[in-house]
Amino acid sequence: MTKRISLTQYLIEQQRGEAQIPAQLRLLIEVVARACKRIAISVNKGALGEVLGTAGSENVQGEVQKKLDIIANEVLIEANEWGGHLAGMASEEMDDMHAVPNRYPQGEYLLLFDPLDGSSNIDVNVSIGTIFSVLKHRGGDVTNDSFLQAGTEQVCAGYCVYGPQTTLVLTVGQGVVMFTLDREQGSWVMTTESVQIPEDTKEFAINMSNMRHWDAPVKRYIDECLEGKEGVRGKDFNMRWIASMVADVHRILTRGGVFMYPWDKREPSKPGKLRLMYEANPMSFLVEQAGGAATNGLQRIMEIEPKGLHERVSVILGSKNEVERVTAYHREAQQAK
Repeated sequence: MTKRISLTQYLIEQQRGEAQIPAQLRLLIEVVARACKRIAISVNKGALGEVLGTAGSENVQGEVQKKLDIIANEVLIEANEWGGHLAGMASEEMDDMHAVPNRYPQGEYLLLFDPLDGSSNIDVNVSIGTIFSVLKHRGGDVTNDSFLQAGTEQVCAGYCVYGPQTTLVLTVGQGVVMFTLDREQGSWVMTTESVQIPEDTKEFAINMSNMRHWDAPVKRYIDECLEGKEGVRGKDFNMRWIASMVADVHRILTRGGVFMYPWDKREPSKPGKLRLMYEANPMSFLVEQAGGAATNGLQRIMEIEPKGLHERVSVILGSKNEVERVTAYHREAQQAK
């Protein structure tokens, strides 16, 4: 039988090896991973745990919160206050950042997270997940501005997808690895290493119901995909859309594809729907580490300088050649104006 590597063993190797990640970062990742186990238990219980349905409240974006949104957020805060070696945390579900009590004066990191991505799928038993990102704290008092760093400053990013298997996907800047939760042993076991996204694909993921609101470059790209073999692309495409970024990105990391949540005319004043700090940056880090690409249509997402904790952004990520094609269409349209 092939010997499996645990998450702890992998992180110790990264601490000693080329990556030389600090011990505090290793411990932080382990705390987040333990929190994800607790969230997975609540997700798995579903109606039995009385965690389905709405909580009767809204988050900072004005979205109706699910009970599991609040539970997952509390689990991550509680776990990292007591064992995260952090200076502060920020969550998609909270208006402002959360300063960690000065229990660890040596705390050097900031944690950002979307505690439960894909909330609309909770009650219908479709895959959902937790997304997280880690930044270095630059010193001084922790404020909202402390978190406003470009995605290139991330030292770690990952997500946990709660589906038929519970899978933790992680990068510390040395490629992408996947761990599966062994529910009998209660441990994270590496099941895929050196994840690579194919440069070409025949799959795209986008919410087609918004087609009438799209900008011309997005329409051009999707029209070409839909034309199939008879069109300029000369091949047939399949469309996939789960309405859970974690699930859609996980599929892309597993077998390739392109995911798009573009700017559209429904809310023209907003640059996009997804959150730069909690969703786009960590997913872009993972995708790039796996050989893919991620842009907002005009520039690399991880080079965007954030101006607010809850800033939104247009997202195009996945197989490199497809992302570059969509991005080229946007740039051509921009130059033509």
